Parts: sequence; C-alpha cells; structure tokens
Amino acid sequence: MKIYPLKKEIKAKLDQIAADKSISHRFAIFSLLSKGQNHAKNYLLAEDTLNTLNIIKALGAEVSRQGSEVFITPPLKIISPNQVLECGNSGTSMRLMLGLLSGVEGFFVLSGDEYLNKRPMQRISKPLRAIGAQIYGRDNANLAPICVQGNKLKGFDYKSEISSAQVKTAMILAGFMASEKSYFSEVSLSRNHSEFMLKAMNAPLKISQDELSLEISPLKEPLKPLNITIPNDPSSAFYFALAACILPHCEICIQNVLLNPTRIEAFKVLEKMGANIQYKLYEKSFEQIGEIWVKSSELKAVKVSENIAWLIDEAPALAIAFALAKGKSVLKNAKELRVKESDRIKAMVENLQRCGIKASELEDGFEIEGGIPKKAQIQSFGDHRIAMSFAVLGLVCGMEIDESECINTSFPNFKDILLNLGAKIDY
Repeated sequence: MKIYPLKKEIKAKLDQIAADKSISHRFAIFSLLSKGQNHAKNYLLAEDTLNTLNIIKALGAEVSRQGSEVFITPPLKIISPNQVLECGNSGTSMRLMLGLLSGVEGFFVLSGDEYLNKRPMQRISKPLRAIGAQIYGRDNANLAPICVQGNKLKGFDYKSEISSAQVKTAMILAGFMASEKSYFSEVSLSRNHSEFMLKAMNAPLKISQDELSLEISPLKEPLKPLNITIPNDPSSAFYFALAACILPHCEICIQNVLLNPTRIEAFKVLEKMGANIQYKLYEKSFEQIGEIWVKSSELKAVKVSENIAWLIDEAPALAIAFALAKGKSVLKNAKELRVKESDRIKAMVENLQRCGIKASELEDGFEIEGGIPKKAQIQSFGDHRIAMSFAVLGLVCGMEIDESECINTSFPNFKDILLNLGAKIDY
C-alpha cells in the first residue's frame, strides 16, 4: 500500500471508527456463561472478532448477525468440538478461551496464524496448570497450537507480576469454574472491561476499592445475558487523533467512542505533548461513552513510564507523535511490546530509521528524536498497528507499507476513512 501526503484542510466528524475490539471479544466469550439470548449492536466485524464468533459457534452457541448486530444464544453445555478452534491473529481469543475451557469438560485445540503461534501463552498456561488445568503445547505449553483437556480446577490466590487484562480475565473465567473461592491481584490496574461487563451480568465477582484485587466465587448458575451497544474503539480512534495533531489546518471529532480512563491514556500523553484535545461525555451505562475533539497542534517531547498497560496498543502510534515532536521523547517500562503481534519496539525503531528519524531501542521501550521524516518503504511485520501507524505518518511525507492487509484483523474500514478524509492511496 502506498500513501501520499495529504495537504488539504480537514474538518471532519467520524462516527464509523471500528467498534471496540476488547468489548466485542468479551461479549462473545462471556455469552457462553449466560442463559438466554445475548444481543450486541455495533459488534466489530473484523477478522479477529469474527474468528471469536466462529469459535463460540464451534462450542455449541447459536450465532446470528444482521449487519453489525449480533445475537448469541449459548448452549446448555459447551460441547467438545470436532475441529481446531482457529483464533487467527487474536491473542485475546486464545488467552481468554484457555481460561474458560480449562474447567470445561471436553478436549479443545486452539491455534492461530503464523504470528499468533509465536506469541507467549505461558503467562496463562502456567498459573492455570498450577490449579489443575491440563494444557499441552510446544515449549512447555508456551506456544500454540495448544491443547486443553478440561479438568476440575482448584481455587487459587494468584498475584500477577504483570498488568494484563488478558491474564486477569483468563483467571476470572477459570475462577468461575473452580471448586472454591479464588483471589486475584495485579501490580497495577489493567484494563477493566471484563469486570464492568461481568458485574452487569450479575457475576459472583467482588472488586476491591483500589480495583487491584478480585474475589471470584464459583459459578453456581448461569449469568444474566448481555444487551449492549458496543462503543467505538479508542485504540482505533487514536490514529485519527494523531492525524489531526500532525496535519496542518486539521480538526477531527471522533464520535461514540469509549472513554474508559484505562483506554484513553494515550490521548492524555498527546495532551502532555501539547495537543489540543477535548472530551464530551454522552452517557455512562456499563461504560463511559462520548466524543473526542482534536485539532492541529505543535508537539513537544515527553517521557512516558507510567500507566503503560493503559496505552500499550497505542505505543506504535505514539512513536509517530514522538518522531514529529520537538526534542527527544522516551517510552519505558513497555517490555510487553516485545511480545505483541510483532516485536513492536524493534519494528518501530527500524522503520523510523528508514524514514530518516533518529530512534534507538531500549530493552523496555525506545528513544526517538523528533525531526523531518521522509518517504520510505517500511515493513509491517504482519502487525496491524505498525501498518496503521506508518499509514498516518504517510499523510505527512508519503509511505509505502508492505503487508498492509494485516489492517483487516482489527480495522477493516481504516483505509476507507483515510480516503474519505481526502488521502490518496495506491494498492
């Protein structure tokens, strides 16, 4: 994909940003624990989340769709399927299903694409095996394809050394299947969609005042089904917030977007860099939903080392902001970036260097000195967030992106929105 510089003045309202991926996955997976029909409007119709729907169908759920409106009726009992559960590129699908299926009678095989099958699963499989889960896979159940033989699980008191919503959610789901009460805590608060959604389903879950600790009781009866409208994804919206900042004479309003504080930290970093950003809250139902206004801004360097779990998905796009800011910016405490869809630290640094930007790797982040980027041919490494980040930079200086089709895993209409803003793209 080739992106050409965009020089026209832009004033736009965007309401077709991709629906929230995290909530879409959880809606589908949590529905398996309910009784009755679950209903979601604005479900994300991307490769990752459609794979999750296919997985729950294989497990016995009835799934129907009318456009982006999804209806799910769970089975009376999850079945042991006669097929591999294909997760595609989605670590969320694989890790959450490991937690759920570990305590369900049956045999299950989870696999993904070439990139997912290189990502570490031991952060989930190790604590699950410690409580009785029978999980098998390459590298001592660290790499998929990975197999689960459902088993009776013991209660646990698990203290997670990493702040991860995927680890937390997998352990919550395992706790529902355990024989006794369980406890989970983490070093800092990770994204908390699971807690909000499960509480709305009347799940036996108690949350501490600081939200760092959970008490999980065994599930004695099915949960209340969900009936929700999924807001737009702030991680997807961030690319257009970034574009509004770095393009001259630009003002973009992103509508119907999730404003959960654990999901808009990257926007807060842009504000620290001098970005002109305003928020308007529409409603607070199971989540906070509203709109974000962003205008052209001169950005200054920043050092980021806190609340990293809240901005980990946006880190590649933040690197683009760093590349166009005045001064040297630093991101630290983000070693998790090494084990995403690609090694995002290495990928961003190598590609920015190709664009003439001074950038260097840290063990747990990167240093980037702002400058004047030039057009280059960059490698996405099959990572949708690398591809989209450099597509936005391409609006400034032009860009050629290899393997850009990976964008479809999370944001199928990303290119359409760019085109509607006036961008010129060759495929």
